[in-house]
Amino acid sequence: MSKAKPLAARPAGRGVKDIARERLAQLNAGEPAATLTECLAVDFAALMQAVAPQAGADAVGTMRAQAGLGISRRMALAAHILAERLGAAGFEELKSHRSDTVRGWACFMAGAMPDMTLGERLDRIRPLADDGHFGVREWAWLAVRPHLAAELDEALRLLRPWTGDASERVRRFASESLRPRGVWCAHIAALKADPGMALPILEPLRADPALYVQDSVANWLNDASKDRPDWVRDVCARWSAGKPCAATERICKRALRSIGA
Repeated sequence: MSKAKPLAARPAGRGVKDIARERLAQLNAGEPAATLTECLAVDFAALMQAVAPQAGADAVGTMRAQAGLGISRRMALAAHILAERLGAAGFEELKSHRSDTVRGWACFMAGAMPDMTLGERLDRIRPLADDGHFGVREWAWLAVRPHLAAELDEALRLLRPWTGDASERVRRFASESLRPRGVWCAHIAALKADPGMALPILEPLRADPALYVQDSVANWLNDASKDRPDWVRDVCARWSAGKPCAATERICKRALRSIGA
């Protein structure tokens, strides 16, 4: 009988069950996740015990008891507990932690903290919106989206300058955070009914050179096409008039994928 391959030589597999025990232990001790599957595999109770034991054994017990919740709800729960127990100082400590999940908790802490203006909340989330880890960037907009939707006019005003930021991640946040439908989040009824409200955000990004931003703008318009197809066709027709650049052509093609030109 041939010997079993060492763990390092085994295929990584595609599901949580395929992640090696040693790798799971690393993730639960605070190492960053490399893939979405690894993000989903993290044991929040074990991670909280490892990185924030000062939150208390009952906090860890709560996370263990709620392990069956969806990941977004567990992120919000962990952040609520940590914000309550550790406060603003805890946010400052966790926002730069090595673990992307812990930085994700910091995102939701920024969303959960009371008595903040929308501008103050965006100031807190901005470094996390520009995080180097794909997962943290998604948690960043998800964490503050309810506040953006609740103060939509102010959100559009505050995010307009973000569309000119040097970082494509920050520019993408301006679009992604206000998608009418979005992913893993509640829809924004006002933008479904009147997507033109968001043109101050979309127009500056219509020829963005970054594919990351182009995809977000195209997905924004594709969202809008589910409720206002003629509006999306009109926008794409206007953007495509004359000799549009390749970026604009790509955005419009992807924007119209559900409804056609």
